[in-house]
Parts: sequence; structure tokens; C-alpha cells
Amino acid sequence: MYVGAHVSIAGGVDNAVERQLDVGGNCGQIFTTSPQVWQEPSIENGEADRFRGESAESSVGPWVIHSSYLVNLATPKEDLREKSRRSMQAELDAAAGLGIEYVNVHLGAHTGAGVESGLDNAAGVLDSLDVPEGVTLLVESDAGSGTKLGGEFEHLAAVLDRSDQDLEVCLDTAHAFSAGYDLSTPGAVEESLAEFDEVVGFENLACVHLNDSKHACGTNKDEHAHIGEGEIGEDGMRAFVNHEAIRDVPLVLETPTEDGRGFAWNVERVKELRE
Repeated sequence: MYVGAHVSIAGGVDNAVERQLDVGGNCGQIFTTSPQVWQEPSIENGEADRFRGESAESSVGPWVIHSSYLVNLATPKEDLREKSRRSMQAELDAAAGLGIEYVNVHLGAHTGAGVESGLDNAAGVLDSLDVPEGVTLLVESDAGSGTKLGGEFEHLAAVLDRSDQDLEVCLDTAHAFSAGYDLSTPGAVEESLAEFDEVVGFENLACVHLNDSKHACGTNKDEHAHIGEGEIGEDGMRAFVNHEAIRDVPLVLETPTEDGRGFAWNVERVKELRE
């Protein structure tokens, strides 16, 4: 079972490995820089060497780099698409240097230009990237608020179809739930994942962001809860992590640190739910 958390790289990216082990994880996700600013990764060769070595020695992986929150692939604004392209290329190059398998990105918002135009823009930016060997781009499902794309499985499938890149998908359980795909009961999990398979295909699912939701299904509100303690709940989470299509997919937690509980509690909770 691959389960881990999004951990900090404070003090050096190599510190992420020990932090992952400390929370009981054996795979995980990082930001290479602050996700709130336009800033390219600055990782020294020694850090990268230690990260690769310690990951291999501890059998921690696969790893995912999550792109900046400022990246907007779907925007009609050419300057913002170019900034997004440069940021994504820097993340891909960093992934290659760190031996990280995946770089994850949201499609962004079309801001009124329309869904089809936004999907075309996103595919265009993705196609302009030079993806290093051994690195795969993941497009992530979204909660679907406003003009953001990725809330519908059809958006993910459309970008995979329109892009010439060998893309795969990251399914976020809280986002999918907030976008209207019910995951709160075993029956709902079966139905929603069957729809995902029909539209996107399990063969394109490379990673799951495993998060419970503080808000009800279909509200388009993105706020994560502890595993089994949100609106998805214990029954839904148990059914999800035990679904045959999910069992071998890396599960990365982005759960909150609150109520005296953090990643370690949530990682252990996932292990308890796996049958």
C-alpha cells in the first residue's frame, strides 16, 4: 500500500524524506517553492543527491511535485499562459533532477472564455512543455467552483484527448465529492468510480489525493477534513481505499493539521481502513 502526505522541504528538499517517514508515509508530495509566488525551484545538487539517495534507501516513493497555485493553463491571457508554461517547465526540470516521477497541475480557470476555449488553452500549454524522460504530467480533478476546469471528469478526458503529451490523472477525493461525485457510501463509491472509468479510464489514474471534505457533495467548496471525519465519512473512505482499482494507486494526503491531529494520524487512519 502506497500512502503518504504532502510534506515540507524547509531546510532542504532532502528533509522531505525524513518528514515522510516521521508521519508513517512511504510515498508523498512536495512543493519545490512557495506555491503563492512566481518563483523557480532553487535546489542545490547536494540536496538533490541526498533526496534521491535517501528516498531509495528508505523505499519512499513515488513522489509528486505539486505545481504553483498561480499556474493557470486554461486562461485566455497569453502572458499568464506563458508564465504558467515557464513555471511548469521549471517544475518538470526539477523533477528530473530529483528523480521524481510526477508533476501535478490543475487545469485552471477559463475566466469567461468558455469551457472549450479553456480546454484548448490548457492542452496547448501542456503540449509546449519539454517533459523529461521518466517524468509524467498529471492533471488533477478540481472542485469546480466558478470557471475552474477539472470539476467534471469530461474536462480531464478532453485534455488527455486533445494533448499530444502522455498525460495521466490525479483524482482528488475531496474535489470530486465537492464537484458532485458522491463518495459517501459503498454504493456511491462504486457508481462514481465506474463513471470515472467510463469517462477517463482507470488506466490513466496515476495518483489519488486522498482527502475528506468539510462540505457537502456538489457544493463546489474546497476544504479538506480528516480522513473519515468529513462529509465523505468513514464508510465512504473505507469503500474507496479498498476499491480494486485504487488498491495499487499511490494515496497522497493533504489533510489539515487541527484538533491535535496531523498527517501521522491520518496516515494511520488510512492504514486502519485498508482491509
